[in-house]
Amino acid sequence: MTAEAELDAQRLVYVFENGEFPDEVVTTTDLAVRGNQLAYELQRIGIVTGDRVGVMMRNHPEFVYTYVATAKLGTPAVPIDPRARGDKLAYFITFAECSVLLVADYILADDAVADTIRRTGVRTYVLSTPEGRAAGIDPTGWALLNEVFDGPEAPTVREHVTDPTTPSFLGFTSGTTGQPKAIEFTHDRMLLYRRLPVFFGLEEDDVLYTGLSMSHGNAVIVNMMPPLWRAVGHSVFSRRFTRTRLWEICAEYGCTVWSNLGGIATALYSQPPSQLDRNNPVRLVVSAGMPRELWQPFEDRFGVQVCEWYGALEGGFAYNPVGVGPLGSFGKPPADLLQMEVRDSDDQQCAPGEVGELVVRPVSGPAQLTYYKNPEASANKVRDGWLRTGDMVYRDADGWLFFGHRKEEGGMRKLGEFISASYIQRVLAEHPDVLDVYIFGVPARSEAPGETDVVAAVVPAGGAAIDVADLFGLAELKLERSHIPDFIWIVDELPRTVSEKVQSRVLVESFDESDESVFSRLGSKVQG
Repeated sequence: MTAEAELDAQRLVYVFENGEFPDEVVTTTDLAVRGNQLAYELQRIGIVTGDRVGVMMRNHPEFVYTYVATAKLGTPAVPIDPRARGDKLAYFITFAECSVLLVADYILADDAVADTIRRTGVRTYVLSTPEGRAAGIDPTGWALLNEVFDGPEAPTVREHVTDPTTPSFLGFTSGTTGQPKAIEFTHDRMLLYRRLPVFFGLEEDDVLYTGLSMSHGNAVIVNMMPPLWRAVGHSVFSRRFTRTRLWEICAEYGCTVWSNLGGIATALYSQPPSQLDRNNPVRLVVSAGMPRELWQPFEDRFGVQVCEWYGALEGGFAYNPVGVGPLGSFGKPPADLLQMEVRDSDDQQCAPGEVGELVVRPVSGPAQLTYYKNPEASANKVRDGWLRTGDMVYRDADGWLFFGHRKEEGGMRKLGEFISASYIQRVLAEHPDVLDVYIFGVPARSEAPGETDVVAAVVPAGGAAIDVADLFGLAELKLERSHIPDFIWIVDELPRTVSEKVQSRVLVESFDESDESVFSRLGSKVQG
């Protein structure tokens, strides 16, 4: 970052939008100076190459300064979901063996969280934030991170990374099948990430936007890195993601590109029509998960184009450039970088249209993956040089790839037919009283092998009292028989990961058809 600062000292790199509080602006000089200040402080307290630095906060400039500092020192960053609590939080800190933790004051305002952090014994620095001060949060008793950045410019810390195959940061998986695993992201992955702006069709004057958390790889790869490489103008980050303000923020800050992930597109499409639907500067949505049936209606309504892509934390990348591949496809891998195949349960290549597991390897040689302190899981994930992604997909006759479902989640099948959850979501999202909706399957009451009953978890818009019979009527009018939900479950919100992915496992485990918030297809409450 020192070289970037010398080239253009005041080049704007990031704007951090924070609702009612003033924006925080980051320039190349800020990155160089403050990243170095933090590196110097970490070095002063004895942090050495290979130690791990935890960071637990929403989207703040200090999050980026942490990445700059750890890159200098060769100390892998460990981004932790700011919503983590209890045993899971303790696990993140202790399993990663964090030598130090950087945390925001509003997180420690929860006494239980503060107690958990204290019990781990990790050395902790607290960031006093504008929102924390406004709420009267007093970080007395903790070392203040602010004092590190407010102090004098520190002596220059030299670069400690000499081996590009060493870890840059640890990324925790979602832990759908057990305790989350920590993937070691190496420095040389940047060779692929530097090409993503070209693959996505980003332009030098683009302004990127996201409200996704910097503790997730999507925000780092798609929004944090391109401005550093001068591939775009700058990026705008919201402190926290708010669907209802996305178009407003893009209009106010001149954002031309934003990142779709999880159920964001469905939630936006569910919003009532607004003058901002087309009266905004956005030209492109870089999407990882645009429902096929929503794709064209979404582009038409909002006047944008969609570049769909696929990326697995463990490795693998494919993309579908605007106007090139078929709607619904997440694309093909870059032919000079990666190979992808679709394999059946016997590890044989699947025919076009046949669902199988996506496997991937570099063109240059066998796939490499390291789960931190878990060699057995690493070995199981890579076999015969191919990385097993756990994603069930299929190819069309021209080689375009389409997502089916996660291997551990299975697919929804009803009346012998594979169910398109995105199609159901689109139809129900068009109801004016629906704010958000997610479709998942539960074991069929018929107990037929492999069959599921379809559940629509629906979040009412603005506290509206949804006419469930009307919602079922809409489904019956617009959906084929196999796709009509068996249950509609009225919920206050959908459980989501930090990457805005709906946690289907949580919904499945919480679903109780005898609950008064669950309605059967006939519109009457299911009785226990």
